Amino acid sequence: MGNIFDLLVQNGTIVASESLFEGNIYVAQGKIAAVTTKDVVWEARRRQDASGKFIFPGVIDVHVHLNDPGYGWREDFEHGTLAAAAGGVTTVIDMPLQNEPALTTASLFHAKHEAVRDKAWVNYAFWGGIVDDAPDKMRELHDAGVVAFKVFIGPVSSDYRSLDLGAVRETLQKAASLGALVGFHAEDYSIVKHEEARAQKEKRTGRSDFLRSRPLSSELIATENVIELVRETGARAHICHVSHPDVAERVRRAQAEGLPISAETCTHYLVYTEDDLLRGGMLYKCAPPLRDRDAMERLWDYVVDGTLQCVASDHSPCAPREKDKEGGAFEAWGGVSGVQTTMQVFYDQAVRQRRLSPTLLSRRLSEGPARVFGLYGRKGALEVGFDADLVVFDPQREWEITPDSLLYLNPISAFVGLKGKGLPVSTFVRGEIVCRNEEGRSERPEKISQFGCGGLERR
Repeated sequence: MGNIFDLLVQNGTIVASESLFEGNIYVAQGKIAAVTTKDVVWEARRRQDASGKFIFPGVIDVHVHLNDPGYGWREDFEHGTLAAAAGGVTTVIDMPLQNEPALTTASLFHAKHEAVRDKAWVNYAFWGGIVDDAPDKMRELHDAGVVAFKVFIGPVSSDYRSLDLGAVRETLQKAASLGALVGFHAEDYSIVKHEEARAQKEKRTGRSDFLRSRPLSSELIATENVIELVRETGARAHICHVSHPDVAERVRRAQAEGLPISAETCTHYLVYTEDDLLRGGMLYKCAPPLRDRDAMERLWDYVVDGTLQCVASDHSPCAPREKDKEGGAFEAWGGVSGVQTTMQVFYDQAVRQRRLSPTLLSRRLSEGPARVFGLYGRKGALEVGFDADLVVFDPQREWEITPDSLLYLNPISAFVGLKGKGLPVSTFVRGEIVCRNEEGRSERPEKISQFGCGGLERR
């Protein structure tokens, strides 16, 4: 071939969604220009040898809270996206809450884009927020480029607000007319608020009281309500952070009917249980809460069969003081920091411990997210014409997650102390290396041009 490529990543095992093969990936002008067997070697200005390693498509984390602008003591785009890059994440989709103000209008979309664009180490897109009168703002947000809209049925912190089912119905009607995706925090508001008030009235503020305040019935009822409204409106809906296999089963049945419903779970629901919260404290507090061990094990079935198309982090960082509140479990910040560790933890759990194929990572961390959120065609696969977002991954690299290994603004996480095997060693965004992991340390190159998609990649 006469052309000289910009980059050659060679001699690795390329992990597609349904197959693995040894080969080379060639990059030109930020795109994958050729994928060949390893014996086909052409000229390139830069080369990386991936012998003995996997080459994965870049991870797309569809559920992160980077708190920028507005809550800079928790996280910001600089730290959050660099941590993402260290973990093999090449695209993040940032939630509209834990921003100040919440991203609910086109003007706020553009202001946020300007505020973060020079801080980003990886591609980014935005969710749009739906609160109160926000269904009237959906078209302008859609036109601005949000990839989805976020609705809370359950209680929510900060200045964001939950919607009643009448407003949810109106939102889905509007979304259907736009062809837009609406994502749901699916816990029933009335059940959770009643149980919280009941516990606090009785001065029950411990860890087990928090768990009892968010029963499985709350998540089931909220999910079933969304399904019924999707059946009526025909809108596309996405159930965020499914915590229990019974909820996933409701989603599976809806999908079998042909209803346009997708869903995600998060790494912490696939690794930890309510016992970890009871023993380990508020670092494990999240909503919906962690469930029992049987539920955690059975949830994997729905990841494998594709009911849950996406595995995300729901990266929800905070300052250490926010996890240690004198008011007990209800006052402590609820969220788990995980954007940096999703890929390594998921690989260790799926491939090493459950003997599943590495192709599962390509399906649930890359292709599934890209298809659900309208990015497929540029993101989500190692195919010619796609953006050259890729990860060189060493399956033999042993790791232990420590505070020193985390690049978050606040290096605290429920995953600290976990050990495993298999780690991203080089992360490329549009053909440029953005992070290397060497000798247990994450190293960034001199800062390169900004890569953010700013939500403009919706298809």
